Amino acid sequence: MHALEKILAKNSGLKSVSAGQIVTADIDFAEINDLYLQTVYSFYEMGGKKVWDNTKAAFVFDHYAPAPDEKSAQNHKEMREFAEKNNLKYHFDTNCGVCHQVMPEAGLAYPGMILVATDSHTTTHGAFGAFGTGVGATDMATILLTGKLWFRVPEIIEVRLNGEAPEGVYPKDVVLNVLGKLKADGAVYKAIDFTGSYVEQLGVPGRMTICNMAVEMGAKTAYMQPNQKVLDYVSARAVKPYEIQYTDDDFEYEESHIFDVSQMEPTLSCPNSVDNVHNLTNVIENNDVEIDQGYIGSCTGGRFEDIEVAAKILKGKRIPKYKRLDVVPASAEVMQKCIKAGYIQDLIKAGATIAAPGCAACLGIHEGILASGEVCISSTNRNFPGRMGSVEAEIYLASPAAVAASILNGKITDPRKYVSEISIAY
Repeated sequence: MHALEKILAKNSGLKSVSAGQIVTADIDFAEINDLYLQTVYSFYEMGGKKVWDNTKAAFVFDHYAPAPDEKSAQNHKEMREFAEKNNLKYHFDTNCGVCHQVMPEAGLAYPGMILVATDSHTTTHGAFGAFGTGVGATDMATILLTGKLWFRVPEIIEVRLNGEAPEGVYPKDVVLNVLGKLKADGAVYKAIDFTGSYVEQLGVPGRMTICNMAVEMGAKTAYMQPNQKVLDYVSARAVKPYEIQYTDDDFEYEESHIFDVSQMEPTLSCPNSVDNVHNLTNVIENNDVEIDQGYIGSCTGGRFEDIEVAAKILKGKRIPKYKRLDVVPASAEVMQKCIKAGYIQDLIKAGATIAAPGCAACLGIHEGILASGEVCISSTNRNFPGRMGSVEAEIYLASPAAVAASILNGKITDPRKYVSEISIAY
Protein backbone atom coordinates (compact mmCIF):
# COMPACT_ATOMS: atom_id res chain seq x y z
CA MET A 1 0.00 0.00 0.00
CA HIS A 2 0.90 3.62 -0.38
CA ALA A 3 1.40 5.75 2.72
CA LEU A 4 -1.84 7.59 1.94
CA GLU A 5 -3.73 4.31 1.72
CA LYS A 6 -2.26 3.26 5.06
CA ILE A 7 -3.50 6.49 6.64
CA LEU A 8 -7.01 5.87 5.31
CA ALA A 9 -6.91 2.21 6.37
CA LYS A 10 -5.76 3.01 9.89
CA ASN A 11 -8.39 5.70 10.42
CA SER A 12 -11.07 3.41 8.98
CA GLY A 13 -10.17 0.43 11.20
CA LEU A 14 -9.15 -1.67 8.19
CA LYS A 15 -6.04 -3.74 7.52
CA SER A 16 -5.81 -2.54 3.95
CA VAL A 17 -7.57 -0.44 1.32
CA SER A 18 -7.23 -0.06 -2.43
CA ALA A 19 -7.99 2.56 -5.08
CA GLY A 20 -11.70 2.97 -5.75
CA GLN A 21 -12.80 1.57 -2.40
CA ILE A 22 -15.26 3.60 -0.31
CA VAL A 23 -14.29 3.93 3.35
CA THR A 24 -15.54 5.84 6.38
CA ALA A 25 -12.62 7.31 8.28
CA ASP A 26 -12.06 9.07 11.58
CA ILE A 27 -11.00 12.70 11.15
CA ASP A 28 -8.02 13.83 13.20
CA PHE A 29 -8.73 17.54 12.76
CA ALA A 30 -11.37 19.69 11.07
CA GLU A 31 -10.95 23.35 10.15
CA ILE A 32 -13.62 25.75 8.94
CA ASN A 33 -12.76 29.08 7.34
CA ASP A 34 -14.93 32.16 7.43
CA LEU A 35 -16.47 31.62 4.00
CA TYR A 36 -18.40 28.68 5.41
CA LEU A 37 -20.93 29.91 7.94
CA GLN A 38 -23.27 27.48 6.17
CA THR A 39 -21.44 24.71 8.03
CA VAL A 40 -22.96 26.00 11.28
CA TYR A 41 -26.44 26.20 9.76
CA SER A 42 -26.12 22.69 8.30
CA PHE A 43 -24.92 21.36 11.65
CA TYR A 44 -28.09 22.58 13.35
CA GLU A 45 -30.31 21.46 10.45
CA MET A 46 -28.94 17.94 10.96
CA GLY A 47 -29.91 18.06 14.61
CA GLY A 48 -26.48 18.88 15.96
CA LYS A 49 -26.14 19.91 19.60
CA LYS A 50 -22.40 19.79 20.37
CA VAL A 51 -19.29 19.28 18.24
CA TRP A 52 -18.13 15.67 18.51
CA ASP A 53 -14.73 16.66 19.99
CA ASN A 54 -13.95 20.25 21.01
CA THR A 55 -10.18 19.60 20.71
CA LYS A 56 -10.34 18.53 17.06
CA ALA A 57 -12.11 21.41 15.31
CA ALA A 58 -11.35 25.08 14.79
CA PHE A 59 -12.49 28.16 12.90
CA VAL A 60 -9.93 30.22 11.02
CA PHE A 61 -10.93 33.74 10.01
CA ASP A 62 -8.68 34.38 7.04
CA HIS A 63 -10.66 35.15 3.88
CA TYR A 64 -12.45 38.10 5.49
CA ALA A 65 -9.61 39.27 7.75
CA PRO A 66 -10.23 41.91 8.91
CA ALA A 67 -13.91 42.00 7.97
CA PRO A 68 -14.30 44.17 4.81
CA ASP A 69 -18.08 44.58 5.04
CA GLU A 70 -21.10 44.04 7.28
CA LYS A 71 -21.90 40.57 5.91
CA SER A 72 -18.38 39.36 6.68
CA ALA A 73 -18.56 40.79 10.17
CA GLN A 74 -21.85 38.94 10.71
CA ASN A 75 -20.22 35.69 9.58
CA HIS A 76 -17.48 36.19 12.13
CA LYS A 77 -19.96 37.05 14.88
CA GLU A 78 -22.03 33.91 14.38
CA MET A 79 -18.96 31.68 14.07
CA ARG A 80 -17.45 33.11 17.25
CA GLU A 81 -20.71 32.39 19.05
CA PHE A 82 -20.67 28.79 17.81
CA ALA A 83 -17.02 28.36 18.82
CA GLU A 84 -17.68 29.75 22.27
CA LYS A 85 -20.82 27.65 22.74
CA ASN A 86 -18.84 24.50 21.90
CA ASN A 87 -15.78 25.60 23.90
CA LEU A 88 -13.48 24.88 20.97
CA LYS A 89 -9.91 24.53 22.22
CA TYR A 90 -8.46 26.17 19.10
CA HIS A 91 -9.75 29.35 17.51
CA PHE A 92 -7.90 31.55 15.00
CA ASP A 93 -9.45 35.00 14.70
CA THR A 94 -8.73 37.83 12.25
CA ASN A 95 -5.32 38.49 13.84
CA CYS A 96 -3.84 35.07 12.95
CA GLY A 97 -3.52 34.50 9.21
CA VAL A 98 -4.22 31.95 6.48
CA CYS A 99 -5.57 28.59 7.65
CA HIS A 100 -2.96 26.48 5.85
CA GLN A 101 -0.16 28.46 7.50
CA VAL A 102 -1.53 28.84 11.02
CA MET A 103 -2.53 25.19 11.37
CA PRO A 104 1.05 23.84 11.03
CA GLU A 105 2.39 26.69 13.15
CA ALA A 106 -0.03 25.64 15.90
CA GLY A 107 1.12 22.02 15.67
CA LEU A 108 -2.16 20.81 14.16
CA ALA A 109 -0.62 19.35 10.98
CA TYR A 110 1.61 16.32 11.38
CA PRO A 111 2.50 13.02 9.65
CA GLY A 112 -0.03 10.22 9.39
CA MET A 113 -3.16 12.28 10.13
CA ILE A 114 -6.33 13.10 8.21
CA LEU A 115 -6.90 16.85 8.16
CA VAL A 116 -10.06 18.11 6.48
CA ALA A 117 -10.88 21.78 5.89
CA THR A 118 -13.39 23.90 4.00
CA ASP A 119 -10.74 25.02 1.53
CA SER A 120 -9.53 23.35 -1.64
CA HIS A 121 -5.88 24.14 -0.90
CA THR A 122 -5.86 21.78 2.09
CA THR A 123 -3.65 19.61 -0.13
CA THR A 124 -0.91 21.85 1.34
CA HIS A 125 -0.65 19.56 4.36
CA GLY A 126 0.72 16.72 2.27
CA ALA A 127 3.98 18.59 2.88
CA PHE A 128 3.91 17.10 6.39
CA GLY A 129 3.08 13.54 5.37
CA ALA A 130 -0.62 14.05 6.17
CA PHE A 131 -3.77 13.27 4.20
CA GLY A 132 -5.13 16.79 3.73
CA THR A 133 -8.21 17.52 1.67
CA GLY A 134 -10.95 20.10 1.23
CA VAL A 135 -14.71 19.62 1.61
CA GLY A 136 -17.90 21.67 1.42
CA ALA A 137 -20.20 22.87 4.18
CA THR A 138 -22.46 19.80 4.35
CA ASP A 139 -19.58 17.33 4.61
CA MET A 140 -17.95 19.52 7.25
CA ALA A 141 -21.18 19.64 9.24
CA THR A 142 -21.23 15.83 9.13
CA ILE A 143 -17.71 15.77 10.54
CA LEU A 144 -18.64 18.17 13.35
CA LEU A 145 -21.52 15.85 14.22
CA THR A 146 -19.76 12.49 13.98
CA GLY A 147 -16.00 12.97 13.64
CA LYS A 148 -16.12 10.82 10.50
CA LEU A 149 -16.36 11.24 6.73
CA TRP A 150 -16.55 8.92 3.77
CA PHE A 151 -13.75 8.84 1.19
CA ARG A 152 -13.17 7.15 -2.10
CA VAL A 153 -9.60 5.86 -1.93
CA PRO A 154 -7.86 7.82 -4.70
CA GLU A 155 -5.62 6.50 -7.43
CA ILE A 156 -2.10 7.80 -6.88
CA ILE A 157 0.12 9.55 -9.41
CA GLU A 158 3.87 9.90 -8.87
CA VAL A 159 5.51 13.18 -9.80
CA ARG A 160 9.25 12.58 -9.52
CA LEU A 161 11.34 15.74 -9.22
CA ASN A 162 15.03 15.06 -9.65
CA GLY A 163 18.04 17.35 -9.69
CA GLU A 164 19.03 20.66 -8.16
CA ALA A 165 17.21 23.88 -8.98
CA PRO A 166 19.29 26.44 -10.90
CA GLU A 167 19.82 29.91 -9.51
CA GLY A 168 16.61 31.92 -9.69
CA VAL A 169 14.34 28.87 -9.89
CA TYR A 170 12.11 28.41 -6.85
CA PRO A 171 9.49 25.87 -5.72
CA LYS A 172 6.74 27.93 -7.36
CA ASP A 173 8.56 27.63 -10.70
CA VAL A 174 8.89 23.88 -10.19
CA VAL A 175 5.21 23.26 -9.49
CA LEU A 176 4.17 25.51 -12.39
CA ASN A 177 6.30 23.32 -14.67
CA VAL A 178 4.47 20.26 -13.36
CA LEU A 179 1.11 21.97 -13.85
CA GLY A 180 2.03 22.89 -17.39
CA LYS A 181 2.47 19.21 -18.20
CA LEU A 182 -0.32 17.59 -16.18
CA LYS A 183 -2.82 20.42 -16.84
CA ALA A 184 -5.73 21.49 -14.68
CA ASP A 185 -7.56 18.18 -15.09
CA GLY A 186 -4.58 15.85 -14.92
CA ALA A 187 -5.27 14.44 -11.46
CA VAL A 188 -9.00 14.85 -10.81
CA TYR A 189 -9.91 13.06 -7.54
CA LYS A 190 -6.51 11.42 -7.58
CA ALA A 191 -3.57 11.88 -5.20
CA ILE A 192 -0.19 13.22 -6.24
CA ASP A 193 2.90 11.85 -4.50
CA PHE A 194 5.87 14.16 -5.05
CA THR A 195 9.10 12.16 -4.91
CA GLY A 196 12.70 12.45 -6.10
CA SER A 197 16.01 13.96 -5.02
CA TYR A 198 14.72 17.55 -5.22
CA VAL A 199 11.87 16.76 -2.81
CA GLU A 200 14.12 14.79 -0.46
CA GLN A 201 16.23 17.88 0.30
CA LEU A 202 13.41 20.42 0.23
CA GLY A 203 12.40 22.23 3.42
CA VAL A 204 8.93 22.91 4.82
CA PRO A 205 8.22 26.19 2.92
CA GLY A 206 9.01 24.75 -0.50
CA ARG A 207 7.11 21.55 0.21
CA MET A 208 4.04 23.53 1.24
CA THR A 209 4.13 25.61 -1.96
CA ILE A 210 4.28 22.54 -4.19
CA CYS A 211 1.63 20.51 -2.34
CA ASN A 212 -0.59 23.59 -2.18
CA MET A 213 -0.92 23.74 -5.95
CA ALA A 214 -1.64 20.03 -6.41
CA VAL A 215 -5.32 20.93 -6.27
CA GLU A 216 -4.81 23.11 -9.37
CA MET A 217 -4.32 19.80 -11.19
CA GLY A 218 -7.57 18.51 -9.70
CA ALA A 219 -5.93 16.42 -6.99
CA LYS A 220 -7.94 15.24 -4.00
CA THR A 221 -4.81 15.25 -1.88
CA ALA A 222 -1.02 15.46 -2.14
CA TYR A 223 1.83 13.75 -0.35
CA MET A 224 5.54 14.02 0.35
CA GLN A 225 7.37 11.52 2.52
CA PRO A 226 8.56 13.54 5.54
CA ASN A 227 12.29 14.26 5.66
CA GLN A 228 14.32 15.39 8.67
CA LYS A 229 13.53 19.06 8.02
CA VAL A 230 9.82 18.28 8.31
CA LEU A 231 10.28 16.15 11.40
CA ASP A 232 12.33 18.87 13.10
CA TYR A 233 9.55 21.38 12.38
CA VAL A 234 6.75 19.08 13.51
CA SER A 235 8.45 17.71 16.62
CA ALA A 236 8.85 21.24 17.98
CA ARG A 237 5.13 21.99 17.50
CA ALA A 238 2.88 18.92 17.26
CA VAL A 239 0.06 18.87 19.79
CA LYS A 240 -0.01 15.06 19.99
CA PRO A 241 2.14 12.02 19.17
CA TYR A 242 2.07 10.97 15.53
CA GLU A 243 2.88 7.93 13.40
CA ILE A 244 4.70 8.28 10.09
CA GLN A 245 3.45 6.01 7.31
CA TYR A 246 5.71 4.67 4.58
CA THR A 247 4.90 3.47 1.08
CA ASP A 248 5.64 -0.20 0.43
CA ASP A 249 8.54 -0.87 -1.92
CA ASP A 250 6.34 -2.88 -4.29
CA PHE A 251 3.61 -0.24 -4.59
CA GLU A 252 2.71 0.55 -8.21
CA TYR A 253 1.59 4.07 -9.12
CA GLU A 254 -1.20 4.53 -11.61
CA GLU A 255 1.19 6.70 -13.61
CA SER A 256 4.54 8.43 -13.14
CA HIS A 257 5.88 11.72 -14.47
CA ILE A 258 9.57 12.54 -14.22
CA PHE A 259 10.99 16.07 -14.23
CA ASP A 260 14.59 17.29 -14.28
CA VAL A 261 14.51 20.35 -12.05
CA SER A 262 18.05 21.30 -13.10
CA GLN A 263 16.72 22.11 -16.59
CA MET A 264 13.92 24.42 -15.41
CA GLU A 265 13.77 28.19 -15.78
CA PRO A 266 11.73 30.90 -14.06
CA THR A 267 8.16 30.16 -15.08
CA LEU A 268 4.85 31.99 -15.45
CA SER A 269 1.22 30.95 -15.44
CA CYS A 270 -0.30 33.36 -17.94
CA PRO A 271 -3.88 34.67 -18.17
CA ASN A 272 -6.49 33.32 -17.91
CA SER A 273 -5.86 29.73 -16.86
CA VAL A 274 -3.52 28.35 -14.25
CA ASP A 275 -2.20 25.69 -16.66
CA ASN A 276 -1.35 28.28 -19.34
CA VAL A 277 2.31 27.87 -18.38
CA HIS A 278 5.33 29.33 -20.21
CA ASN A 279 8.97 30.01 -19.51
CA LEU A 280 9.32 33.60 -18.38
CA THR A 281 12.01 34.34 -20.96
CA ASN A 282 9.68 33.26 -23.78
CA VAL A 283 6.95 35.58 -22.53
CA ILE A 284 9.39 38.49 -22.36
CA GLU A 285 10.74 37.82 -25.85
CA ASN A 286 7.28 37.70 -27.39
CA ASN A 287 5.63 40.55 -25.52
CA ASP A 288 6.78 43.39 -23.24
CA VAL A 289 4.18 42.90 -20.50
CA GLU A 290 3.57 46.10 -18.53
CA ILE A 291 2.20 45.51 -15.03
CA ASP A 292 0.26 47.69 -12.61
CA GLN A 293 0.49 45.65 -9.43
CA GLY A 294 2.69 43.06 -7.81
CA TYR A 295 1.24 40.83 -5.12
CA ILE A 296 3.12 38.67 -2.63
CA GLY A 297 0.99 36.61 -0.28
CA SER A 298 -1.52 33.76 0.14
CA CYS A 299 -1.19 30.13 1.24
CA THR A 300 1.04 29.63 -1.81
CA GLY A 301 3.48 32.53 -1.60
CA GLY A 302 3.20 34.48 1.64
CA ARG A 303 5.66 32.67 3.88
CA PHE A 304 8.77 34.14 5.50
CA GLU A 305 11.06 32.94 2.69
CA ASP A 306 8.78 34.44 0.03
CA ILE A 307 8.84 37.85 1.67
CA GLU A 308 12.56 37.50 2.38
CA VAL A 309 13.52 37.07 -1.27
CA ALA A 310 11.34 40.03 -2.30
CA ALA A 311 12.81 42.24 0.42
CA LYS A 312 16.37 41.36 -0.57
CA ILE A 313 15.67 42.22 -4.22
CA LEU A 314 13.97 45.52 -3.34
CA LYS A 315 16.16 46.70 -0.46
CA GLY A 316 17.57 50.15 -1.18
CA LYS A 317 15.48 50.48 -4.34
CA ARG A 318 12.16 52.14 -5.12
CA ILE A 319 9.04 50.88 -6.88
CA PRO A 320 8.27 53.15 -9.87
CA LYS A 321 5.72 55.91 -9.60
CA TYR A 322 2.16 54.78 -10.34
CA LYS A 323 3.06 51.13 -9.70
CA ARG A 324 2.22 49.24 -6.50
CA LEU A 325 3.22 46.17 -4.55
CA ASP A 326 0.96 44.53 -1.98
CA VAL A 327 2.65 42.26 0.56
CA VAL A 328 0.39 40.09 2.73
CA PRO A 329 2.18 37.81 5.23
CA ALA A 330 0.54 34.39 5.52
CA SER A 331 0.36 34.60 9.31
CA ALA A 332 1.06 36.78 12.32
CA GLU A 333 4.08 34.60 13.05
CA VAL A 334 5.41 35.25 9.55
CA MET A 335 4.77 38.97 9.99
CA GLN A 336 6.66 39.05 13.30
CA LYS A 337 9.63 37.15 11.87
CA CYS A 338 9.78 39.50 8.89
CA ILE A 339 9.66 42.57 11.14
CA LYS A 340 12.43 41.14 13.32
CA ALA A 341 14.57 40.51 10.23
CA GLY A 342 13.93 44.04 8.93
CA TYR A 343 12.19 42.85 5.76
CA ILE A 344 8.92 44.66 6.36
CA GLN A 345 10.80 47.90 6.93
CA ASP A 346 12.82 47.41 3.73
CA LEU A 347 9.66 46.74 1.72
CA ILE A 348 7.87 49.79 3.11
CA LYS A 349 10.86 51.96 2.22
CA ALA A 350 10.74 50.53 -1.30
CA GLY A 351 7.11 51.64 -1.59
CA ALA A 352 5.23 48.43 -0.79
CA THR A 353 1.87 48.31 1.00
CA ILE A 354 1.79 45.84 3.90
CA ALA A 355 -1.59 44.29 4.68
CA ALA A 356 -2.86 42.28 7.65
CA PRO A 357 -2.08 38.55 7.55
CA GLY A 358 -4.79 36.66 5.68
CA CYS A 359 -6.07 35.78 2.23
CA ALA A 360 -6.77 39.41 1.23
CA ALA A 361 -6.93 40.03 -2.54
CA CYS A 362 -6.10 36.42 -3.48
CA LEU A 363 -9.83 35.78 -3.81
CA GLY A 364 -10.82 39.28 -4.89
CA ILE A 365 -12.54 40.46 -1.71
CA HIS A 366 -10.35 43.25 -0.34
CA GLU A 367 -6.84 44.63 0.27
CA GLY A 368 -5.53 44.95 -3.27
CA ILE A 369 -8.21 43.95 -5.78
CA LEU A 370 -7.76 44.86 -9.44
CA ALA A 371 -9.60 47.32 -11.68
CA SER A 372 -10.66 46.70 -15.26
CA GLY A 373 -7.71 46.56 -17.64
CA GLU A 374 -5.06 46.23 -14.91
CA VAL A 375 -2.30 43.63 -14.98
CA CYS A 376 -0.96 41.93 -11.86
CA ILE A 377 1.93 39.54 -11.29
CA SER A 378 1.24 37.47 -8.19
CA SER A 379 2.69 34.72 -6.00
CA THR A 380 -0.82 33.31 -5.46
CA ASN A 381 -2.42 30.19 -6.94
CA ARG A 382 -5.22 31.12 -9.36
CA ASN A 383 -5.53 33.54 -12.27
CA PHE A 384 -8.90 32.97 -13.88
CA PRO A 385 -10.96 36.08 -14.80
CA GLY A 386 -12.30 37.87 -11.73
CA ARG A 387 -10.12 36.00 -9.26
CA MET A 388 -8.53 39.17 -7.86
CA GLY A 389 -11.17 41.72 -8.82
CA SER A 390 -12.39 42.77 -12.26
CA VAL A 391 -13.01 40.09 -14.88
CA GLU A 392 -11.27 42.49 -17.26
CA ALA A 393 -8.01 42.36 -15.28
CA GLU A 394 -5.15 39.97 -16.11
CA ILE A 395 -3.12 37.92 -13.62
CA TYR A 396 0.27 36.28 -14.12
CA LEU A 397 1.36 33.74 -11.49
CA ALA A 398 5.06 33.59 -10.62
CA SER A 399 7.59 33.12 -7.84
CA PRO A 400 7.94 35.93 -5.27
CA ALA A 401 11.35 36.70 -6.78
CA ALA A 402 9.81 37.26 -10.20
CA VAL A 403 7.08 39.41 -8.63
CA ALA A 404 9.65 41.64 -6.91
CA ALA A 405 11.88 41.95 -9.98
CA SER A 406 8.91 42.73 -12.21
CA ILE A 407 7.32 45.41 -10.05
CA LEU A 408 10.72 47.06 -9.69
CA ASN A 409 10.84 47.47 -13.48
CA GLY A 410 7.16 47.99 -14.12
CA LYS A 411 7.06 45.04 -16.49
CA ILE A 412 7.61 41.28 -16.34
CA THR A 413 11.30 40.79 -15.61
CA ASP A 414 13.63 37.82 -15.27
CA PRO A 415 14.55 37.60 -11.56
CA ARG A 416 17.86 35.87 -12.20
CA LYS A 417 19.70 39.16 -12.72
CA TYR A 418 18.81 40.09 -9.11
CA VAL A 419 19.35 36.87 -7.14
CA SER A 420 23.01 35.98 -7.75
CA GLU A 421 23.93 36.89 -4.16
CA ILE A 422 20.60 35.98 -2.55
CA SER A 423 20.43 32.63 -0.77
CA ILE A 424 16.97 31.52 0.41
CA ALA A 425 16.51 28.26 2.29
CA TYR A 426 13.33 26.86 0.76
